[in-house]
Amino acid sequence: MDIREKLEILADAAKYDVSCSSSGSNRKNKNKGLGNGSMGGICHSYSEDGRCISLLKILMTNNCIYNCEYCINRRENDTKRASFTPEEIADLTMNFYRRNYIEGLFLSSGIIKNPDYTMERLVKVAELLRYKYNFNGYIHMKAIPGASQDLVKRMGLLVDRMSINIELPTQKALSLLAPEKKIADITGPMNKVKNEMMVYGEDRKKFNHTPKFLPAGQTTQMIIGAGRESDLDIIKTSEKLYQNYALKRVYYSGFVPVVKSKLTEGIDKTPLLREHRLYQADFLMRGYKFKAADLLTTKDANFDLAIDPKSNWAINNIERFPLEINTASFYDLMKVPGFGRTYANRIIEARQFRKLTYDSLRALKISTKRAQHFITVNGVYRGLRFKNKNELKTLMSAPDNSNYQQLSMFDGV
Repeated sequence: MDIREKLEILADAAKYDVSCSSSGSNRKNKNKGLGNGSMGGICHSYSEDGRCISLLKILMTNNCIYNCEYCINRRENDTKRASFTPEEIADLTMNFYRRNYIEGLFLSSGIIKNPDYTMERLVKVAELLRYKYNFNGYIHMKAIPGASQDLVKRMGLLVDRMSINIELPTQKALSLLAPEKKIADITGPMNKVKNEMMVYGEDRKKFNHTPKFLPAGQTTQMIIGAGRESDLDIIKTSEKLYQNYALKRVYYSGFVPVVKSKLTEGIDKTPLLREHRLYQADFLMRGYKFKAADLLTTKDANFDLAIDPKSNWAINNIERFPLEINTASFYDLMKVPGFGRTYANRIIEARQFRKLTYDSLRALKISTKRAQHFITVNGVYRGLRFKNKNELKTLMSAPDNSNYQQLSMFDGV
């Protein structure tokens, strides 16, 4: 099999791994090498199926000793197999980079022989790029669950970002659909990475020549929908991962029934809108100090696909509103639907000089299209008239709510 045929097979096999994105790495060029990782991250283009196409995104091999029920590369699936050598991957990366096809490498792999053997080959690719070719560009690799901590550390000193995929959001789903994988084999390397990042981070404050350890941090990916789990199950797992392992991101990959299995029979492809709602909720937890329990409950365990999670939370907590923007705190402003960190900062800064009005907000280029239902501006309310929470949710989820009467439900405003 020639290199071109291998590339077609292994690039296509990598499309189901979504855990790569712009990084924030600041690896600089040194020793007159080739490339550097920008602090602003790598600029990416995305294909229709979600693949990031400015990186060389491939598998080292789609052979695998595991038989996970959801995976196209599972041991028992009848698919065309291929494998790259570390030397072939390093050579491809350098040739593609010199031709300006790519800005870095995202490398994952099926597990061959055992986790340590596979991890050794991944580390070998990074060593070839860094030491033989003096490549200083962006490298993102997926660590292998169950690999030794020594190999995890070696990889962390060579690459910019590492993914250690949690695979499924609950232990029950993992035991059912991927029984050969153990949760401890996944969380163990995550914990090792977190600890090493702390140690090397502290050392770099004291010693200028301390090497960088994963300057772009670690991420993970979970498949959603394969285990019939609720959205609450998913975001509670994400919340724990952020708290316990200092992750940069959790990526959500909707289940696609690409292989037949009795255990996933009857489960349809996960709607893209469900993925979108989970990403919105994830952003609220990372950037807006929301907790999983704020967004969903056991009674309402799934997101409403017709309305975004922040608006849904605000409607369910309508008794906290309307907020007067001239007195509300920064974090209260950020919880208003349609407002974010940028708008909140503009409001806080501008109101130091005068009381704000709707004309002031227009001058500040702040849209109140969604926020108007949850704020007063110098005592004026311009939101929708509604009788209860369900009616407001219906009005806000309508394609065009501009024809509804703009009157207040609140006394005295």
